[in-house]
Amino acid sequence: MRTYDFSPLYRSAIGFDRLAQLAEAALRNEQPSYPPYNIELVSEDRYRISMALAGFSREELDVEIEKNALKVIGRKATDATQRTWLHRGIAARDFEQHFQLADHVKVVAASFENGLLNIELEREIPEAYKPRKILIDGGESLPLIKPEAA
Repeated sequence: MRTYDFSPLYRSAIGFDRLAQLAEAALRNEQPSYPPYNIELVSEDRYRISMALAGFSREELDVEIEKNALKVIGRKATDATQRTWLHRGIAARDFEQHFQLADHVKVVAASFENGLLNIELEREIPEAYKPRKILIDGGESLPLIKPEAA
């Protein structure tokens, strides 16, 4: 396995340490494969994470967000019934899944239906970061007008 040294990036760039940390985490491939999930681009600035959570109830799930990290936690309630399984193909184990969110991406909603947890995300770029047209000779800044699609 190859390892990459990101220390030159730390020496020459200010504020990009998070980018290097994300690259290092991706190289370590720490993302667990359970539970299965999809990440969908719904529109230009909207995303949906869908997680298949068969056997979980709404009360056994937690969705948390802290800074730019989304965490989905599933804790199965203990079953007092003694069972003898002939085949057990439905995983019902605890999990903790982490997703790194880009700047200005926020969680809009979460729903749980038919064993699928859907988390809706939206990127909202603040006005200060949107492109603006600067008038020459001291005029006010105007919003950048996008060309119409032909």
